[in-house]
Amino acid sequence: MITYAESAPRSAEPALKPPYDADLPYRVARSAAATEGAVMRTADVADWLDERRAAHRFEVERIPLAELDGWSFDGATGNLGHRSGRFFTVEGLRVTTSGGPRWHQPIIKQPEVGILGILVKDFGGVPHFLMQAKMEPGNRNLLQLSPTVQATRSNYTKAHKGADVKYIEYFTEPGRGRVLADSLQSEHGSWFLRKSNRNMLVEATGDVPVHDDFVWLTLGQIGTLLRRDNVVNMDARTVLSCAPLPDGDGLALHSDTELLSWFTTERSRHDVHAERVPLGGLPGWVRGEWSIERADGRYFGVVGVGVRAGSREVARWTQPLFEPKGLGVTAFLTRRIGGVPHLLAHARVEGGFADTVELGPTVQYTPGNYAHLTGPDRPPFLDLVLGADPRRVRYDTVHSEEGGRFLNAESRYLFVEADEVPLDPPPGYVWATPRQLTRLLRHNHYLNVQARTLLSCLTAGAVAL
Repeated sequence: MITYAESAPRSAEPALKPPYDADLPYRVARSAAATEGAVMRTADVADWLDERRAAHRFEVERIPLAELDGWSFDGATGNLGHRSGRFFTVEGLRVTTSGGPRWHQPIIKQPEVGILGILVKDFGGVPHFLMQAKMEPGNRNLLQLSPTVQATRSNYTKAHKGADVKYIEYFTEPGRGRVLADSLQSEHGSWFLRKSNRNMLVEATGDVPVHDDFVWLTLGQIGTLLRRDNVVNMDARTVLSCAPLPDGDGLALHSDTELLSWFTTERSRHDVHAERVPLGGLPGWVRGEWSIERADGRYFGVVGVGVRAGSREVARWTQPLFEPKGLGVTAFLTRRIGGVPHLLAHARVEGGFADTVELGPTVQYTPGNYAHLTGPDRPPFLDLVLGADPRRVRYDTVHSEEGGRFLNAESRYLFVEADEVPLDPPPGYVWATPRQLTRLLRHNHYLNVQARTLLSCLTAGAVAL
């Protein structure tokens, strides 16, 4: 007698794969070490950006809030939204924390998940990254290097009835390439409500057509450009931070398990309640003809702009932008522990985070907002950074924040040696190696966007610790 098990044909065993690509970190490191590329000389990138800037018409002007075409304040709530119901709204937010501060503020509500993606391709055995010269209305110099794709769902589904987003198919259609990194990462938790973007690195297979506003660069070339003010935009920086690098000797003050346990404790001990409230009549904020601002003039305001852009999916539009009050200072304090570089990370509470806290840099403040405070009321470590001996400053460059939603939002990004900070830092702070923090970027919502900017500078070789 033949049983079914004996007579049925055996299906082929599935091909198993290693749990991770062990060679990828070394390929990334090889690209970071290549300060010249196979396509364009690094010295020619500035002229190429100037050519792209000259090839299109870019104009941005401030306009009264009442002149925002298609935008209006809701009669009941005072919230600012678009007549299509798409894009984003500006609403009010009330934040309460356990044992900590309470405040009200305007917040951007944009629930859709965007795609920030960079195509990768080998030239001569060295990975190159396809970067775009992209205009954003909030950038002081308008045009900067951005990811291959930087698009909200409204963009790539053409809610604005604009042109197609170039290369989007590599990030939305299976089989177009090999995914090297893919995780959801937060936007600015101080100004966005639970906003995330999909950060992706995809290695293209086959030939890739290169359009006029795009160029292949090595990671090392991008690292050279990261030493210059306002060249590489925020969205490119956050994607590049997700590129894995070799672990080196793998030693650290705390094990990964200890670091995660510390972070889980931080998330557990903070009780943050962020509640949407009407923008109209928001306590402490005043709506005028040209802006919505705090009565004391601190932090930021909401303003209107009119835009003309020859290289964007839509050539002309108006929109609100958030405008911060002054230049920010964002810094990691560093020290070698047992010969291994470590960074002092801070578990930060921001009203718009999806989950209470995320790891940020040691310092992330706009000094002008705290000029009235003295002594222990000053933000921790801010004065140490501001007064650092220049010989201890390993990196100091101004970078723009998200130019699609913020106007002239810039921060000084720094790495500062601080051997005097103890191995047992104040509550809310922890020493971790750059590799430990980079490994967390395989997952969602561990590191905030400012920390990712600074990690991208390490990943691309803009600074060595």
